[in-house]
Amino acid sequence: MLFHPRWYHYPVILLLLPLSILYGSWMLFRRILAYKKDFGIPIVSIGNLIVGGSGKTPFVIALASRYSDVAVISRGYGRKSNGLVEVSRRGKILVSVEQSGDEAMLMALSLPNASVIVSEDRHEAIALAKGQGAKLIILDDGFNRVEIEKYEILLEPEEIKNPFPFPSGPFREFAFTKKYADLVLKEKRDFERVVSYGDPTSRMVLVTAISNPKRLERYLPTGVVGKVYLKDHAYFEKEMLERLMQKYEAQSLLVTQKDHVKMAGFKLPVSQIKLELKIKDEVFTKIERYIQTYHS
Repeated sequence: MLFHPRWYHYPVILLLLPLSILYGSWMLFRRILAYKKDFGIPIVSIGNLIVGGSGKTPFVIALASRYSDVAVISRGYGRKSNGLVEVSRRGKILVSVEQSGDEAMLMALSLPNASVIVSEDRHEAIALAKGQGAKLIILDDGFNRVEIEKYEILLEPEEIKNPFPFPSGPFREFAFTKKYADLVLKEKRDFERVVSYGDPTSRMVLVTAISNPKRLERYLPTGVVGKVYLKDHAYFEKEMLERLMQKYEAQSLLVTQKDHVKMAGFKLPVSQIKLELKIKDEVFTKIERYIQTYHS
């Protein structure tokens, strides 16, 4: 209903619309009345207005890989820990995926020259990163952190079929609040997904724990004999994966990179869907121009 509503969903969408208006209004007033704190360091926020994946993680990886002395700060969704946790320090992994969460671990493993921190308190994490010598902070999923002075980048999907705020639709705020962003990047216009496959086999069962998993279907290779969708950020059990392979007579598990970091040590045959973003050079030029305002 949230992402791909059919005709029979609209009575429910309309029934929930008053709640969506109240929720959207609260988020708008919160944004308008916020006092923004300047931490004296360039902070680039990568966010979206829609619940679910829009390419934030690969965008963060692509941006952070261009800089040294960079710290990535995330909420750490799905982790089995609380408070501030250093996931990596200048590329050295410090914790398990259960402590970091899947997205933070993927970023840490993909960024050998960066530090990754997860924390509910972004202020505390920014202070730590700055104290450790970071010259740039990238805030993962930070658009709703309205109290922080930062350069706002919003990622938009190619197509939006439900334009309403939660609970009627997938929007975290009213769609028009994108005007508060410094840069609004749309898929296919400003960036494109580049999908490749690692170790594909002729019989694969897709197992994934991401939001809106049906978005993967357009990228699936031949040889997929079954599809199993789990709750976003869910963890996997080796025995369950083995049963699925037996059920579908699969030669390997087909998983995303975010799923794969939660299967370390299982020693099961895995095929990966690898996602990178091809981002226009002018996007990086605009971000660099903002960063230089702090160093000039």
